[in-house]
Amino acid sequence: MLYQAQAICRAREARYAAAMSSSPESLNKTPWAFIISALAALAFLGLKHGGVELPHSPLIVALEAALLGFAVFGAVHHAEVLALKVGEPFGSIILALSVTVIEAALIISQMASAKPGVEFIGRDAVFATVMIVLNGIVGLGLLIGAARHHQQQFSLDGATSALSVLGTLAALALILPNFTTAAPGPLYSSSQLAFVGFISLALYCIFVFVQTVRHSDYFTDGESGATQPGGLETRTVLTSIIFLPLSLLIVVLMAKALSGPIDEALSAAGLPAAFLGVVIAAIVLLPESVAALRAASHNQLQTCLNLALGSAIATIGLTIPTLAAYSLWSGAKLALGIGPQSIALLVLTLFISSVTLATGRTTILQGAVHLVIFGAFLFLSAVP
Repeated sequence: MLYQAQAICRAREARYAAAMSSSPESLNKTPWAFIISALAALAFLGLKHGGVELPHSPLIVALEAALLGFAVFGAVHHAEVLALKVGEPFGSIILALSVTVIEAALIISQMASAKPGVEFIGRDAVFATVMIVLNGIVGLGLLIGAARHHQQQFSLDGATSALSVLGTLAALALILPNFTTAAPGPLYSSSQLAFVGFISLALYCIFVFVQTVRHSDYFTDGESGATQPGGLETRTVLTSIIFLPLSLLIVVLMAKALSGPIDEALSAAGLPAAFLGVVIAAIVLLPESVAALRAASHNQLQTCLNLALGSAIATIGLTIPTLAAYSLWSGAKLALGIGPQSIALLVLTLFISSVTLATGRTTILQGAVHLVIFGAFLFLSAVP
């Protein structure tokens, strides 16, 4: 038995070494397109915020969209470099926190505009993020992974722990405001909003402590080649440390610059105002979506789930306290309670997610079920 255990360990080390032999080499070569586009975006934004009048033309909008796309994929690359440097599960947390910063900044910028209906933007964006993550990213990840690798495995302890935290946070933030009496739903009173913001942040911090310190083994999977601290050039790491926050800042500013054309496009398409939350969530989740789907295609389902579930937990556990603090400080209204239709979709999503993550392995069927729910969410968001 001892010799068998040693042989298994040597086999795992060999697979890990093989994975590490290619990953650092590919990530050590930072694409110049990401650096050049980031500098071009900073110059463009400097002109725009420096008082230079730029023509409102389709060409300028296309340029802004292109620079936004480069910033998104550049953020993915830099986050992957840092994730490889620090290892899992810390690497997944880097991107989850980055996405949360983007989302909170975009929502607060909309709330500060004082336009009609802005009190619902935070609710719509947070709910859309949870639905996109649990049904869109997870569903597509399971579908891609199963199509390439037939059946994939993951840590049951880590997935169920994350889902229990996510379900609790979602119920407290998005469902409970409809049933309190201190303030008319879907609003919390000031004391209730402060309490929910505090316990959401506290629960998220406890989850991160469990994920990174107390039970970090729940969120790693050596069998699938999960990322471990690897050999990267110092220059590459420093470049990513500098350009990751720059890329995220560009995403925020470019998305804000595109908010006008997006509003016009939504109005021209006859879509409801709540669909803006779906657009915001889709923009900020692009970096994490690409990274998660890439991990699933490489048979790293644990990393895919870490990214997906971690971002959903961070969205509620960090974005809600941030929005609550801003609301209490500025006096801006923050309506969190979702409607009956959304409650039904959220409860269905949490139930199906618990079934999907109940066995520790997945097939193409689970991915298809999640994508069906995601399709229903998108359709009902456009045609409520």
